[in-house]
Amino acid sequence: MSRTVNGERLFGAVDQETFRRQLWAVADYCGVEVLTWTILSNHFHVLTRVPQAQPVGDEELLRRYQVLYPKPTKYCVQRLEVIRGYLQANAPEGEAWRQRQLTQMGDISAFMKLLKQRFSVWFNKRHKRYGTLWSERFKSILVEPKHRVIAAMAAYIDLNCVRARICSDPKDYRFCGYAEALAGSKVAQKGLISVIGGSWQEAQAAYREILFSIGAGPNGQAGNISEEALKEVMVVGGKLPLAMLLRHKLVYFTSGAVLGGKSFVEEQLIKYRQLSGRRKRTEPYPVPDLFGCGRLVTLRGCRAGNR
Repeated sequence: MSRTVNGERLFGAVDQETFRRQLWAVADYCGVEVLTWTILSNHFHVLTRVPQAQPVGDEELLRRYQVLYPKPTKYCVQRLEVIRGYLQANAPEGEAWRQRQLTQMGDISAFMKLLKQRFSVWFNKRHKRYGTLWSERFKSILVEPKHRVIAAMAAYIDLNCVRARICSDPKDYRFCGYAEALAGSKVAQKGLISVIGGSWQEAQAAYREILFSIGAGPNGQAGNISEEALKEVMVVGGKLPLAMLLRHKLVYFTSGAVLGGKSFVEEQLIKYRQLSGRRKRTEPYPVPDLFGCGRLVTLRGCRAGNR
């Protein structure tokens, strides 16, 4: 997730459509699987899966490179046929090019950096502005790959437009993965199938049930509960339908660092300490059982008033 400078509402329909196209192109180039996404006027969310590292041959590198640079531009000084010649001749220039590409494969940080940089260059040029576009690097949450948790995270992202009161049904908001999938995009459908499983018809029905489950509201529309009422319910340990909860801002989805079962979060915390060599006072914090899949914890505590 990343937000514009000062949270300014900068993006119109043309900007959002360009972001959508660049998102898929950069994901293809980096070998990152996009499960779902959304962009609003001042921020975007994207849920991704990074596959296990696999060797990437020269022909695949060339194909991915051409996705980003379909024709030479002033930003792309090396023509594809020249690069192919370097690679076939085992020239030093070819090896240097190969290593530059490989450093950006299968890395979520490289994916986000490239996506935000490319969009910033395009946006600033179109709007005749200069300087930084984004207020921060990006926020990320490591989610345990359990079906119900991943599905809840995907629905939380697709329901951004509902929480922003843009529409009452995400199918009517064209700049999210769910609406793109319903419109027939095969890559968007593939992402939601990865989340839900089964065929597209089965995944579509199951995912919509998560978005608008029984009890969310009349006729499957968004539930209506005040923020104060939500806090009172959470304090006493009460439960609300998942679809209703996902229509409210839940800090676990944006600032929890790691979300999953206690053993999963503790494992990630140990890895972090080993890599950083630092002792952290942070301990796993329990999360209310929102997803019907057992007790979850998060790496960062979330103040009760913001839950």
